[in-house]
Amino acid sequence: MKKRYYYLIRVQFLGFRYSGWQKQPGQKTIEGMLFKTLKFILPQQKFKILGAGRTDAKVSALNAAFQLILEDTSISDMSDFIKLFNENLPSDIKVLKVDNFDKNFNIIKDSKSKEYRYFFSYGEKNHPFCAPYMANILEDLDIDLMIKAAALYTGTHNFKAYTAKPGKNKQVIRTITSCEILENTEINASFFPKRSYMLRICGKGFMRYQVRMIMGALVQLGKGLLTIHDIKSSLLAGTDIKISYVAPGSGLVLHQLEFE
Repeated sequence: MKKRYYYLIRVQFLGFRYSGWQKQPGQKTIEGMLFKTLKFILPQQKFKILGAGRTDAKVSALNAAFQLILEDTSISDMSDFIKLFNENLPSDIKVLKVDNFDKNFNIIKDSKSKEYRYFFSYGEKNHPFCAPYMANILEDLDIDLMIKAAALYTGTHNFKAYTAKPGKNKQVIRTITSCEILENTEINASFFPKRSYMLRICGKGFMRYQVRMIMGALVQLGKGLLTIHDIKSSLLAGTDIKISYVAPGSGLVLHQLEFE
């Protein structure tokens, strides 16, 4: 029987020029780039990679993770492996850390919490260099109302209105441990607007588009297209509220990922 070796690899990336995490034919993706690089640095090695989730196109990560399963041969020197991996990855992807893991570890089921941050500004057009880092809403927003409404998402709710095409067996009851809008003091650059904001949201797991649709609903609220009552109603079973705006992927960052 072939021996297998299991590793958890922490990675960060700027997602602006990628079509999301998942490997897709004819598309440049994070998983595809990692796979291609591993094939180059481990030419004779059989391996498999499993992601902790699928980020959308243009979404970035400060602390993402994937599982690497090697057949027959283990990594002999972690430092050398990380150095070689980073030397051959493009400049917008960086490996941070590699840890040995037990074969019983499941990168999806053993997720304990995820924290996302969504960066945005509003009111006037940003410098073009801001595009990879934050969404830019050109209209004025009622930011105080948005701050008040963000807290409504904390707790256990029915998030059926906040995912694309929820299937029959989709687990739409989700718990969000915290959700708040703060002034952005996390990322800065000389070309950033004087004031920008950040939606900070934490939970065990999120459905496809869930965070971007929460941000979208808050933007619609800020524009006066939805009310606080609509936001409350959207979290109830059988709601007829439709969240029609999915916030752009380029403002979203997977900030932290913790496992059991």
